[in-house]
Amino acid sequence: MYVLGIEAATSVASVAVVWEDTLLAERMVNNQRTHSVNLIPMVKAVLEDAGVAPARLGGIAASIGPGSFTGLRIGLSTAKTLAQVWKIPVAGIGTLETLAYLLAGKSGLVCPVINARKNEVYAAVYEDGLKCITGPAAMEPVELARQLRQMKLPVTLLGDGVFIYQELFQEWLADQAFFAPGELSLPRGASVAGLGWRRLRAGEGVVPFLLRPLYIRMPEAEVKWLQKQRTGG
Repeated sequence: MYVLGIEAATSVASVAVVWEDTLLAERMVNNQRTHSVNLIPMVKAVLEDAGVAPARLGGIAASIGPGSFTGLRIGLSTAKTLAQVWKIPVAGIGTLETLAYLLAGKSGLVCPVINARKNEVYAAVYEDGLKCITGPAAMEPVELARQLRQMKLPVTLLGDGVFIYQELFQEWLADQAFFAPGELSLPRGASVAGLGWRRLRAGEGVVPFLLRPLYIRMPEAEVKWLQKQRTGG
């Protein structure tokens, strides 16, 4: 089965095609351009790179978050539209899971950390890079560090949130903490496609309109609207 993977939950836009568990083609940019500009040309290019026509795809996998609300809307609307046009199922893949997947098989704990802004991060903790044991959740970095320290196990951290709060994690975790190389801290379309292939093969694909984002906390626009309603605005 050929699967197209779309990652747009963070500043990274990445698209990939896999055949079974083999990566055929991948494109990734982290150039601060909007995903609405990048994604469709990247989908076309990666299918051409892989030599795969849309009619041969068995499904589309898309990152569902947590992450940027705007990026998630663009990524999911792209995946849903293409899946509807091509009449194929979709599979939603958690963004933190795609990061942990890059360290699948690594001993100890793996903790992907995404910058959630407002002095918070999105995080989850995995065993061997695959089994989620806590999260995903939004929390202050110091609370995450406190929870990891209480686990008393070696933990490898990765993700853009680590770059921002690395000193804090080092202070709290000392020799308990390890940090993945920077090139492993960006969500990849290849991971989304690989995990998606496994879900689709297991019959866990859904029709496009059932694909939903995993926000964890409310979008800013919704928060402001609720505040306005409470104040009688």
